Amino acid sequence: MNVKIKNLLTLAAKSGNIVSGDETCINYLKKNAIHLIILAEDASENTKKKFKDKASYRDIPIRFWQQKEELGNTIGKASRTIIGVIDKGFAEKILKYLDELL
Repeated sequence: MNVKIKNLLTLAAKSGNIVSGDETCINYLKKNAIHLIILAEDASENTKKKFKDKASYRDIPIRFWQQKEELGNTIGKASRTIIGVIDKGFAEKILKYLDELL
C-alpha cells in the first residue's frame, strides 16, 4: 500500500498537483485549493495543531504519514513537513489508500 501512495504522490508532484511547505500550503488553503493535507509524523506539535485547526475549519482531510525526509523524497524535494494535494482526483485516491493503510 505504501508503494501505491508513494507512486501517486510522485505522479501528482510531477504533474504540478502538489504544494509543499508551511507558507505555500497556508496560501493555498486560503484559496480553498487544497483537497488533502499530509503532515509528516515527526512534525512539531505546534505545526500539527496549526494545520489540524486550519483543515478542520475548512473541512479538509488531514493525515499523518512518513517522516519529513521520506515525505520530501517522495515528491522529489528535500525534507518536507507538510504537503497539500491540489487535484481532487489525486486527493481522493491517495486518501483512500492512506485510510486503508492507517
